Amino acid sequence: MPSPTWLGAVLILGVQLRALWPVAAIEVYTYKEVDAVNGTNVRLKCTFSSSSPISPLLSVTWNFQSEDLSSHEPVFYYLKEPYTPSAGRFKGRVTWDGNIERYDVSIVIWNLQPTDNGTFTCQVKNPRDIDGTIGEVRLRVVQKVNFSEIHFLAIAIGSACGLMIIVVTAVIICRHRRKKQQEKTIEVADTELREKEKLKNIEEKEITPLED
Repeated sequence: MPSPTWLGAVLILGVQLRALWPVAAIEVYTYKEVDAVNGTNVRLKCTFSSSSPISPLLSVTWNFQSEDLSSHEPVFYYLKEPYTPSAGRFKGRVTWDGNIERYDVSIVIWNLQPTDNGTFTCQVKNPRDIDGTIGEVRLRVVQKVNFSEIHFLAIAIGSACGLMIIVVTAVIICRHRRKKQQEKTIEVADTELREKEKLKNIEEKEITPLED
């Protein structure tokens, strides 16, 4: 019969080997940050990898933490089929957009609101892989620009450009006219000078015979 000392050594060795044996874990992958425009829809992508075959009991849990940390609420749950929330801010605004066979557990949030700013978590459990990372994606909802604002901005920019073109054109025309006027003045002055010199020469020729 084995001695108690020998049995104790075997048990200790078994515990140590179990501690050294790699534990199966599931890995979840998401984007760190996603920006989307207020009033539009956004797909929150979440994929996973597992060391075990996909189990019929695989579950997916999406939760939301508001930006000011004032609320924490469920967004979506999957177990054999998708379950959307029956109450809360995401009621009627979440749809399943994943494919378990492709290790994709993504969802779509519809009609984004400024209150949707915050962190979404994606957790996948695939028995026997139930431990592992939890995906986190920070959603930032940016305010969309109304068409009227874009239209007004385009008109303002266009008007400013048009006014600038008119001013530059007017300056060029004025300079051109001034230059022409100066040239004409110089030409008239030269003509008068030549006429005076011509008359002077004629007078000199008329005076010269009288002196003889």
